[in-house]
Amino acid sequence: MDFPWTYGLAAMAISYLCGSIPSAVWWGKAFHGLDVREHGSHNAGATNTFRVLGPRAGIPVLLLDVAKGFLPARLLPIWSGLEPYSDAWALLRVLLVSAAVIGHLYPVFAGFRGGKGIATSLGGVLAIHPGSALICIAVFFVVFIATRFVSLSSLVAAVAFPLSVMLVFREPGMVLRVFAIALCIVVFYTHRQNIGRLLKGNEARMDLLGRSNTKA
Repeated sequence: MDFPWTYGLAAMAISYLCGSIPSAVWWGKAFHGLDVREHGSHNAGATNTFRVLGPRAGIPVLLLDVAKGFLPARLLPIWSGLEPYSDAWALLRVLLVSAAVIGHLYPVFAGFRGGKGIATSLGGVLAIHPGSALICIAVFFVVFIATRFVSLSSLVAAVAFPLSVMLVFREPGMVLRVFAIALCIVVFYTHRQNIGRLLKGNEARMDLLGRSNTKA
């Protein structure tokens, strides 16, 4: 497989910088005068923004975080010179999504203290495999409506991604299959503390307006 590594590395750097834009932190400071990482779950993500500042802040932060994963994976391959949907094209796109997610987790613009990567991962998956993304969104909302646990909903949706890629769409490309499994593992890693609280029965529940009954 002939891969343009010079362009690929430059595009990954751009994608990482896009992912590093700390939407929750900057929005909270600009419009509410606070750093969301100092409140609620101390997490720089859309969920904690909903919890701390409500939907008026949570919705735009969520959309911005999704865009951080979607736009690099959708736009940057256009200038790569690669044949669309070739193995090298697929590899470039999953590398771009990975770089954006890493940027969200460890943002250079916010002291490497980021979020858990769910919204940015969703944006990336929407860009490279929208069918699986829609299944993951549906699974998330079904679990959330039933349990009101954002963390559990995210975990189950993460499992739905590789399952949908391999069992529903039967994607033949190994690159996408490996990426789907790897992203699922990353989600479980970033939610390891939530998993512990779920097992202990003290994880926070949250309603559609972002109101939570306990700290998470």
